[in-house]
Order: sequence, then C-alpha cells, then structure tokens
Amino acid sequence: YENRVDYPFGQHRWVEPGDIHNFDSTSIPPEWHGWMTSQNDCTPAFEEDYLKEKGSHIKHMCKSNAPDKDSNVGYQEPLRNFHFLHNQTQVRSRGYGIGNPVVGLPAFGAKDAYYTQPGSPYNDASIRPLKMIGSLDDKRHYKSEKWADRLRTPEEKEAIKLAAEQELLRLKEVGVANKKITSKARAIRGRGGTTL
Repeated sequence: YENRVDYPFGQHRWVEPGDIHNFDSTSIPPEWHGWMTSQNDCTPAFEEDYLKEKGSHIKHMCKSNAPDKDSNVGYQEPLRNFHFLHNQTQVRSRGYGIGNPVVGLPAFGAKDAYYTQPGSPYNDASIRPLKMIGSLDDKRHYKSEKWADRLRTPEEKEAIKLAAEQELLRLKEVGVANKKITSKARAIRGRGGTTL
C-alpha cells in the first residue's frame, strides 16, 4: 500500500501480510522490493515499459546472438517458487528430523533450498570424507596422533612411557661406551644440538 499524504517519506509504503503470524520481510517478491524501499517509483506493472524506455537509449556496439536484444541482462534460470514462496531461504528444516510444516518440507530426505557459501560445513561440495591415518586395533582408528593418544588406555600409555625411558637408558649406555667425544661435540650437545 502507499499513502503519500498522511505518512512521511520512508514510511509511506507498507505491506499487510496474508499470514501475520508467519511473516518474514524477505517474503516480499524481488520485483516489489525496489518499490517498497523507494529505490524506484514504478510498480512491477510498469517495469516492462520502464525497461523498454531505458533500453531504447542503449547503442549496441557489437554483434550479439542474444535472444533478447532489448536488454543487457544475460541468461537467467527460470524462477521456481516452492509453494509460491518468493524467498527460497525459508525452505529449510527447523531442526534435525523435524522438517518444516509451514512450507511443507518433509522431515527426512528433502534438501534445504537456501544458499550456503563455499567452504560452509552445510555446503555439500565442501564436506570432505574422513580419512584415518592408522589404527590401534581393528576397532580404534584414528585420524591424528592426538586422536591416537586419546584412544589409548592408561596401560598402553604407561608401556609407551617405559619404552621411551628404556631407549633413553640405552642411548646413555652407548654414550658411556663411546667416551671418545671431542670437545666440539660436547659443546654442541651441551647447547642442545643433536648433530655433529
């Protein structure tokens, strides 16, 4: 609706929704949105005339095989309105296993229609399969060493600690057996270096 007499600019156009309890501002069709926000003053009924008038000033500088020579708009997919909803972002589940009874989306097996950015965990193209790098036994698979440490039992962790201590003792015994270490090698080891 529009009332330019009684209301100030910016409040002179409004919508009265059919279902006031389930209204979303994005339910306004795109062709009416420009008129509602005062981006243009012509309603969608006059849009074709407006585009023809503006397109008549365009000089085509090169040959084009476009089917519609009156506009510079490229190919567009036809708009399919799910249950006559202009905003497809409302066609989404209200929660896992709930569906959306308002728009008629079943609980299981139906995809949401809203757009997700590439890289989003909700975008099917961005979901990577889980790859395991090892297994502690037939049932305990892990994808990182941190996972492996979390999956180990306290007994396994103790056995790994004992094995590391025994290896350290063995290396110390080898070092005692090889007493012929130069002063340069001693200095390097004293600074924490491991190569000679």
